[in-house]
Amino acid sequence: MTKKIVITGIGATSPLGGTAGDSWKALLAGESGARHLDEAWVSELELPVTFAATARVAPTTVLERHEQKRLDPSSQFALIAGREAWADAGAPEIAPERLAVDWSTGIGGVWTLLDAWDTLRERGPRRVLPMTVPMLMPNGPGAAIGMDLHARAGIRTVVSACASSTEALVNAYDHLQQGLADVVIAGGSEAAIHPLPIAAFASMQALSRRNDDPAIASRPYDVGRDGFVLGEGAAALVVETEEHAKARGARIYAELLGGAITSDAYHITAPDPEGSAAARAMKAAIEGADAALSDVKHINAHATSTPVGDIAEYNALRRVFGDALDGIAVTATKASTGHLLGGAGAIEALFTVLALHERTAPPTINLTDQDPEIPLDVVTSPRSLGTGDVVAISNSFGFGGHNAVAAFRTA
Repeated sequence: MTKKIVITGIGATSPLGGTAGDSWKALLAGESGARHLDEAWVSELELPVTFAATARVAPTTVLERHEQKRLDPSSQFALIAGREAWADAGAPEIAPERLAVDWSTGIGGVWTLLDAWDTLRERGPRRVLPMTVPMLMPNGPGAAIGMDLHARAGIRTVVSACASSTEALVNAYDHLQQGLADVVIAGGSEAAIHPLPIAAFASMQALSRRNDDPAIASRPYDVGRDGFVLGEGAAALVVETEEHAKARGARIYAELLGGAITSDAYHITAPDPEGSAAARAMKAAIEGADAALSDVKHINAHATSTPVGDIAEYNALRRVFGDALDGIAVTATKASTGHLLGGAGAIEALFTVLALHERTAPPTINLTDQDPEIPLDVVTSPRSLGTGDVVAISNSFGFGGHNAVAAFRTA
């Protein structure tokens, strides 16, 4: 029998705020998390992009000193978001063997890896820290949450580029349906605002070059879009069976209807311009949720603000919804947060859950001249989602041709 799966806790640390609530308020207010980088390496290395969407609250101001020293920034962000989500869910009393973690990252501990390489070259092998490998490994963030909350039903990590954390959420749904756990902490984190990833993304012409005004650099669907803004942070959602949630009197934000995962097998970085596999993921997510296309009233789009990517997603959306797409409220929250890579799907799922919970679609900022080739109904100021049952989907697509879609419904 299919179980009803619900969201009971949320947590985040993002370019918009140090908590889920603060991030949501800033999103509704139309704020941008993009800002100039003031680190010395920006000018020393003559980086072509001199801004990013850095975390609004530094993890070093939140965590204990020993946690800072033993965790890569990607794990620090994860621990902060995971703890907030757990507390927000009421810190459920649950046997450790029934608690699981489904986490994700796109890159992992890049700061630890590259700092250790610098140490090795400059100071020799004896100065490389013993914790280097545990800190750099991609499963480090999920392990940090699992050990902190004593999750013993399994700690799984997905690494599928920018689709990672939506895929982790889909996995959490499946693991609950399979009876492998009663509660799962799902989400993703990323901390890649480092000179090497910036230089590499800039080299492939993926980043916006609006160094003069970072706040308006991420502009999905705009004719002037010229690339994404690199972001960092983490988001976590506590997911559990409705039966378990109701038995403990938990507040329910929204229902997780499931999701779907497909692959393009087209190109390592470019999306299939026809969007056929992405469309298949959206359709499968909706059909698997036993929902009709007409039930979908809100979409949190992947929409990175790249010239090619935004059109490919539009083509996929049109394949799925046809003319009905014109009546669906579409939001591109990366305009505010930047692109959190492996953490993007998690923060966008969190925003989708809050949109349903508060029945308000958040705005897309920086859209001043909408591309006529992308005639979507883009939300540019907070908009009511009305009454009654509302279904929403959140899209994530990643390098390697990964497509992941999660579907939600009002509680």
